[in-house]
Amino acid sequence: MERPELPLPQLHAFVVLAEELHFGRAASRLGIAQPPLSQQIRRLEDKVGHALFRREPGRVTLTPAGRELLPAARRALGELADGLAAARAVGSGSAGRLRIGFAASLALTVLPSLLRDFRQRFPGVHLDIREMTTAPQLAALHERVIDVGLLREPPDTEPELDFRTILTEPFVAVLPTTHPLAAHRTVRLSQLADSPFVLLPREAGPRLYDQIVGLCTAEGFAPQIVQHAVEWQTVCALVETGLGVSLAPASIRRIRLKGVAFRRIEPGTARTRVAVARRKNDQNPLVTQLLLYARAAHTHTAERPPLTGELPG
Repeated sequence: MERPELPLPQLHAFVVLAEELHFGRAASRLGIAQPPLSQQIRRLEDKVGHALFRREPGRVTLTPAGRELLPAARRALGELADGLAAARAVGSGSAGRLRIGFAASLALTVLPSLLRDFRQRFPGVHLDIREMTTAPQLAALHERVIDVGLLREPPDTEPELDFRTILTEPFVAVLPTTHPLAAHRTVRLSQLADSPFVLLPREAGPRLYDQIVGLCTAEGFAPQIVQHAVEWQTVCALVETGLGVSLAPASIRRIRLKGVAFRRIEPGTARTRVAVARRKNDQNPLVTQLLLYARAAHTHTAERPPLTGELPG
């Protein structure tokens, strides 16, 4: 059987566009203009014999053929990158490469000290850091696209993956400073029953989403969700405009926006977990080392300076 010739630039362009679902962002990430990117995708579609993306005004989505090709393309690129990294490590005596996925909010807590300490101890390790929400991290671990995930609210059961909780943190109410409750130090969750909500979409982090909705339900109301945003920075920006309120992990207080207030909530017993995820059969010693550093990294975030929009005390 004749093997199809699929140039690596086309596969790479396909995977990046599949992750971004936006030609402009994908082209920027690849460091090329949009027309060459479109040409790469069309050449690949010609080889496959089917469209890989639906192109609609203001929207790009994967076709069934594109969804089928994506895992294989990721594996092919990942395996090639692994082979190149291994060959270079043998040739140069370097310590190798570690691919890490992380939830954006962890850049406000555990990630900076973890990476700083790890790089000081292993300066020869090339760290490939990728910002991803929880669900894509789990898929990337299964597909061997990343070696370690730093994520929120891991699933209860994943037979091929191992999760180690490294810290927990409470939730806070995210309010526009013009909201009447912003004048209070503490907010009862039931007081937000009539407020519209801005939340992350469920597909980005199903367990965290369900936990937030569950907190509201326990207080006798279903949140009126008027807008979704994939990143917490965007959630806070939309809250600042007065579009709604939100519930978020306490570390989000480090996002400094003048028009946003962060308030403790009552009841305040619920906490969100941050975990390190890895494949159970992964023998990479760098993964084990990173796990050891991750367990200690959260201690660097225990003390924090006063934050914009937060009442003292």
